[in-house]
Amino acid sequence: MVTAVVLINVSRSKLQEVVQALLGIEGVSEVYTVAGEYDLVAMVRVASNQALSKIVCDTLPHQVSGITHTKTLFALEAKSRHDLAKLFNL
Repeated sequence: MVTAVVLINVSRSKLQEVVQALLGIEGVSEVYTVAGEYDLVAMVRVASNQALSKIVCDTLPHQVSGITHTKTLFALEAKSRHDLAKLFNL
């Protein structure tokens, strides 16, 4: 499983639209509204780097209106008490 944390800035008037659009993307498991430098955090959990690339490079900038900036953090290793791949059906 490939996991990434995507930090997202959005146009304020489109915040809820962006949240709903993100939740509709296969591979986006969670979306958090946050305080600070970024407006949203999206957790992306997919089976491959290619699937992650499609979301980050194609879907977010070209299909989700209202996103003004993103920063993607790739997880190198995941530690959890849960079997994350099984939990997210990957």
